[in-house]
Amino acid sequence: MPRHLVLGNGKLLINLDEYLQIRDIYFPYVGQQNHVQGHVNRLGASINGSFSWLSSNEWVIEPGYHLDSLVTLSYAKNVKEGITLKIEDAVHQRENMFMRRITVLNESHEEKRIKIFFHQDLSIYENEVGDTAYFDPEKSVIIHYKKNRYFLFTGSFDQKGIDQYTTGVKRFLSAEGTWRDAEDGHLHVNPIAQGSVDSTFSVQGIVPPHGKGDVNYALTVGKSREEVFSLYDYLMEIGPSLTLDKIDVYWRRWVNKTKINPCNLSDELLDLYNRSLLIIRTQTNENGYIIAANDSDIQHYNRDHYSYMWPRDGALIAAAVAKAGFHGMVKNFYRRCADVLTKEGYLHHKYNPDGSIGSSWHPMIDKEGSSQLPIQEDETALVLWAFWEHYKETGDIEFAQSLYRSLVRPSARFLLQYMQEELDLPLPSYDLWEERRGIFTFTASSVYGGLMAAYSFATLFGEDDRADRYKKGADRIKAGMEKHLYDEDSGRFLRGIYLLDDNAYKKDFTMESSMYALFAFGVYPADDERIVRTMQLMNEELSIKSGVGGIARYTNDYYFQQTHDMTRAPGNPWLICTLWLAKWYVQCAKSIQDLERPHEILRWVHEHSFSTGVLPEQLHPFTGEALSVAPLTWSHATFVDVLKEYTKVYEKLSQNSLAR
Repeated sequence: MPRHLVLGNGKLLINLDEYLQIRDIYFPYVGQQNHVQGHVNRLGASINGSFSWLSSNEWVIEPGYHLDSLVTLSYAKNVKEGITLKIEDAVHQRENMFMRRITVLNESHEEKRIKIFFHQDLSIYENEVGDTAYFDPEKSVIIHYKKNRYFLFTGSFDQKGIDQYTTGVKRFLSAEGTWRDAEDGHLHVNPIAQGSVDSTFSVQGIVPPHGKGDVNYALTVGKSREEVFSLYDYLMEIGPSLTLDKIDVYWRRWVNKTKINPCNLSDELLDLYNRSLLIIRTQTNENGYIIAANDSDIQHYNRDHYSYMWPRDGALIAAAVAKAGFHGMVKNFYRRCADVLTKEGYLHHKYNPDGSIGSSWHPMIDKEGSSQLPIQEDETALVLWAFWEHYKETGDIEFAQSLYRSLVRPSARFLLQYMQEELDLPLPSYDLWEERRGIFTFTASSVYGGLMAAYSFATLFGEDDRADRYKKGADRIKAGMEKHLYDEDSGRFLRGIYLLDDNAYKKDFTMESSMYALFAFGVYPADDERIVRTMQLMNEELSIKSGVGGIARYTNDYYFQQTHDMTRAPGNPWLICTLWLAKWYVQCAKSIQDLERPHEILRWVHEHSFSTGVLPEQLHPFTGEALSVAPLTWSHATFVDVLKEYTKVYEKLSQNSLAR
C-alpha cells in the first residue's frame, strides 16, 4: 500500500497510509531502521459504545496536508454516528517527536461519549524478538524499548490523560495483538509484556451536541529512557497543540523562502511544486544521503526495498533542489559522496543511509570468468555534473574548492581512465535501470556531462592542464557517440551497444526514454536535428495508448508489467520518463504556444498524483492506479526540475514577445 502522508525531519521519518494509520517509523536515519516494518498501527473510536477502526467501511477518510506544510489536515467521517474527526499530524522539524491532534466534531443533536483508541505495533531494530512494552505510572505513558531504542507514547482527551491501556503478545501462536482487545470498547489492563509485543491505550471524553472535543497523541523517540522523557517534558511544557501550530509555521516559511514566477500555471500545479519540495525534504537525511523511497510494502515484491541512496537518483534530485533555491539542503549530499568515493574514483551501486554499501545484484565477474567493476558509471559521472550545476546556482566557490580535490579530481580521473580505447566510449557498465551491462547512450551522455563539469571546475581554479585533459576526454566521448551510438539508417540514437570479440559490437535498437540525456547533460542542444528525430520517435513508440497517457521506460519493460500488448502499452507509464519528454519540449520552445505540450504533461502529472500530492514511481497502463513505491523522491524532483525550467523559459519568451 503506498504511503499517502509522509512526515520527517532528516532523522525521524513517519509514514501514514490512506486510513491515517502509521505504517513506518524510521530512526535514527531516514530509511534505516524501520521500527514498524509496514505493520498497521491502528486508530479507532468507540461512540456511545459502538466501536470501529478507521480502516473499516464505517468511516470515510480524506487524507491531506495543510497548504505548504508538513502538517497533515485529514478528515475521518462517520456519517451514521454524526461524528467527524479532524486529524492533524506532524514531526517536529528539529526534535524527534511526532504529534497528532484530533478535533472530535459532534455534528448530531445528541451527546456522544467518545473513546479514541491508539494501537502501537513496533518491531524495534526491524525484528520482533526481545521487545518490551510497559506502562509507566509516574508519567502515565506507554514505553516500547529494546537496547538503545526507546519510544514513548502518550495521549489525552480534553487534557485528561490515558483512560485504559494494555500490553500483550502479537503474531505469536494464537495471539493476534492487543488491538483485538479494543474491539469491545474496553481494554483489560496488562502493565507489561516482552518478546513480540504491541500495546493499545484509549482516551475518553464527552462531546455535547454540535460541540467538539480535543484529543492529543504524541510519540517521542530516542536512544535512552532519559532522552524520551526529556523530550516528553519539553513537549508538555509547551503543549502538544501549540507545538504543532509552530511546526506548521516553520514549514510554511521554509518552503516559501524562495519564490517562483507563477506564469500561466494553476494553483494546483504550484501547490504540487511546493508539496514536492517538502516531500523531498522528508526523504533527505540530515547527514546528506538522499533516499530513493521509503515505502516498506515494496519488500513484498522482491524482499528488498528502495531505502537506499543511489548516487544517480541523489545527483538528479540534488540538482533539481538547487535549481529551486534550496541549496543548503543538499550540500551534505556532495560531502557524503566525497566520503564514500573509492580510492579509484568511482561510486558503488547504492548506499545505506548510514553510508555503508547497500545490497547489489551486479556481479564482479562476467560470463567468461573475467573480473569486472560492478558499477553503473553514470552514478559517478552525474554527481560531478550535478555538483557543477550546484555551483552555477550558488556561486559558492569556497564550497566548490572544499571538495575539488576529494570529489572532482578523483572522479574525473576515473572517468578518463574507464575508457574503451578503440571506440572512444566508456567501458561497459550497468545501465541506469540496473538491468543490463553494455555501453549506453545515457551513460556516455552522463560521462560527457561529468567531464565537462570537471573541465569547468578546473578552469575556475586555474588548473589549465587538467582542464584541457577533461575537455579532450569529453570531446572524445562525443565523437565516439556520433560514430557508434548514432544509427544513420534509422536516423536516431541507439539505446546502446554490447561488445563482442575483436572490438565488434551488437547494436541495441530498443526504444529508450533515457536518451533524453543527450540534451539534458549538454552533449547536444535539444533542437539538434538528431535529437529531434530521436525524441519524436521516442514519443511515438513509448506513448501509452490506452487512454491513461504517459511514457514508458522502454519497449517491453518487464518491471511490474501488466500486459504484453506493446501496441497499447510498451510498458507502464513512469512519471519521470513522461517529464523527460516535457523537458525536451520546454528546451525546444520558440514561442509561448510551444509550451502548451509540456504544460499539458505537467497537468497530467498532477492528475495522477494522490489527493495528498504524493507522486508514485509508475502507473497501471489501463487504470492509472499507482504501482511500485510512493512517494518516489525522483518523481518529485523531476517535477520540480521541469516546472522550474518551464517558468524560466516562459519568462524569457514572454519578454521576447513584448520586445517585438
